Amino acid sequence: MARLTIRVDFESGAQFGPGKARLLEAIESTGSIRKAAASLRMSYRRAWLLLQAIEDAVQERVTLTEAGGRDGGGTKLTAPGRKLLKHYRAMERHAARAAAKDLRALSALTKPRARAKRSGR
Repeated sequence: MARLTIRVDFESGAQFGPGKARLLEAIESTGSIRKAAASLRMSYRRAWLLLQAIEDAVQERVTLTEAGGRDGGGTKLTAPGRKLLKHYRAMERHAARAAAKDLRALSALTKPRARAKRSGR
């Protein structure tokens, strides 16, 4: 079935969508930017740049990194980071419910993806 994807375009030109939301969720679950990036199959640099873009958009820190030590350190979401993610996911749920009937209708109009034919080479 078709699915709805939400991307928020801010007045500043910044954007927040499913990729950045997944990054924040991965950081929250792994406790590490590096592990989150690896779990999403992206480079650490890409993850870092995405985090900077998010922070530029909301003008607040969305993660807090603590150096190693006895407890091992790590990265976690700040209150603004958790709030951003919470509101974004709520918007997705509301929009998906509102669009469910139309998504089913659009899905009925599309053909399933054809299997790629294997070449005899």
